[in-house]
Amino acid sequence: MEPRSHAFKENAHDALNDAQLQRALGNIKTGFIHKRAKAVARMPEFDQLRDAARDIKDHTLNHLDFYLERFETQVTSQGGQVHWCPTAAEARQAVLDICRRTGARVVTKGKSMVAEEIGLNEFLEQHAVEPVETDLGEYIIQLRQEPPSHIIAPAVHLNRDQVERDFRQHHLQFPTDRALDEARQLVNEARQVLRDRYLQADVGITGANFMIAETGATVIVTNEGNGDLTQSLPRVHIVIASLEKIVPTMEDATTIMRVLARSATGQDQTVYTTMSAGARRDGDLDGPDEFHVILLDNGRSAMLGGDFQDMLRCIRCGACMNHCPVYHAVGGHAYGWTYPGPMGAVLTPALVGVKEAGHLPNASTFCGRCEAVCPMHIPLPKMMRHWREREFERHLSPLPVRSGLKLWAFLATRPRLYQLATRMQAGLMGLMGRRKGRFGSLPLAGGWTRHRDFPAPEGQTFQQRWAKHRRERRSA
Repeated sequence: MEPRSHAFKENAHDALNDAQLQRALGNIKTGFIHKRAKAVARMPEFDQLRDAARDIKDHTLNHLDFYLERFETQVTSQGGQVHWCPTAAEARQAVLDICRRTGARVVTKGKSMVAEEIGLNEFLEQHAVEPVETDLGEYIIQLRQEPPSHIIAPAVHLNRDQVERDFRQHHLQFPTDRALDEARQLVNEARQVLRDRYLQADVGITGANFMIAETGATVIVTNEGNGDLTQSLPRVHIVIASLEKIVPTMEDATTIMRVLARSATGQDQTVYTTMSAGARRDGDLDGPDEFHVILLDNGRSAMLGGDFQDMLRCIRCGACMNHCPVYHAVGGHAYGWTYPGPMGAVLTPALVGVKEAGHLPNASTFCGRCEAVCPMHIPLPKMMRHWREREFERHLSPLPVRSGLKLWAFLATRPRLYQLATRMQAGLMGLMGRRKGRFGSLPLAGGWTRHRDFPAPEGQTFQQRWAKHRRERRSA
């Protein structure tokens, strides 16, 4: 994974001042949060399913080598081939080698964050192979030459009028006076363009939501049906997946699927659930002549047995970013990497290093909403704290941050001095902000007050108010 930008603060500032982006981000609350809440309310056993899903993934990760080898055996027995790729470069090259051997010039692609992670599209284009995204959101951002801003809704940062402008600019084969002022018309036009590309493609590439060790099958869940056309029409089907997508059985996969769609889009289940197992057999009506699975490590095996193994339970539902106030404010592009939001703040430093991405775990309020809604019970705030600790220990955090933490630690280890300092600060700020109840600006807090007010303390610390409460209870 190559970084696009390290300047999170600058990116976030630009995002906060982008009126069109802010309008688009406002749709997340109604588009994702409310729908998830309704879907969860319809299923009383949702939390029990979360526990079961977590336990399935924990068991699998503790026996990852066994299940991966079992999966390879099953794929091979059905005429497929597994390519073990420790790095992104090896995964890209494995795909290119297949394309060259089969003479492919056009490749259709289903939605795949792993393909984004390894920069596959750019690599194929550099070697005269044209990749065509078939997921509507991915197709739109491919036209715009942008990366996805969300892991399940790659074009969530765009508005309908922006998409209309892009279609009019690129789809020159259609009449200029055609109507494109409704979402349905945009979808129909994209479908018409993509149908020809499906028939031209020699190779189809998809991701995998699950890989089934028991059967050697791969599973994708989609809402558009593009994944089915991508993997059944071309002569060659390539699946790109990271190691942790493996599960022992189809029953395990279906258990996790029950929390996946509800957490991601608020659906009971996605429109399409498609399984692929090997190349076309005698008597099959369709399917590819060749079936390949690219298994990507790219730093994940180093997470096993450590502080960040729980991150490998992630099923890429996007619930954490859908509920994250930081993501709501700045969107996905501000993070500068393939994976945005809380899950990206944990996963990206593990893949590219804390020196390169240590700023991302700091882009959090630690409100805990991400962990509360995660269908796999991933302790995201705890792991972000681990990354902050490592950044601090290696002196990678800015000097003002390190100095501030050292000052806080000095006071915190001296309770009486700490209480005296906080009482003086709370009292003074309470007095100064008593009239308005807030501060529009504060020394050393410009990053906060530049975009929102700082509430004025009421004049007492929590410890003072608690002591007063206890005295009143004793005297009552």
